[in-house]
Amino acid sequence: MSSKVISVSLSASHSFSKPVQLSIVLLAGLGVEGDAHCGATVRHRYRVRQDPTAPNLCQVHLLQEELFAELAGQGIDIAPGAMGENITTRGIDLLALPRSTLLRLGESAVVSVTGLRDPCAQMNGLRPGLMKACLARSVNGEIVRKSGIMSTVIQSGIVRPGDSISIEFPNPPFLTLGPV
Repeated sequence: MSSKVISVSLSASHSFSKPVQLSIVLLAGLGVEGDAHCGATVRHRYRVRQDPTAPNLCQVHLLQEELFAELAGQGIDIAPGAMGENITTRGIDLLALPRSTLLRLGESAVVSVTGLRDPCAQMNGLRPGLMKACLARSVNGEIVRKSGIMSTVIQSGIVRPGDSISIEFPNPPFLTLGPV
């Protein structure tokens, strides 16, 4: 199965969900043009309170469409953009990618994977039990965060549903993803 973009979303306000768009523009070093989280420094309100000068490692949120089927099996219906992601993907195990993996999206956009999205209690405002459904334990007892990955924009470009996604792994040793 080839990896591709299923949906793209953005929101100019700090709303939890993001309306689906026909396309989004990724801006190098900033994020999604017109999105509330676009900027070189942190834009998530709780992170701004901690250190407004910190680099924005959460410029673009990617979420795997495969999670929707898993959640539906638990009685939780989720549509693209509802969990605040900018790009919904299919056919790529986002959570297994090492840090600094490059994802080439469509004709020219490139993002670098920075880490995992940390599920938060706001998710339960969308659907009761969603936060718990996006957390699990590995066989080693470690917490598994399923709510997608964060990235920064390395190369600008337009991203549309149907665009292909290609993966360029960093040089070993690979660094596992942690929450950002």
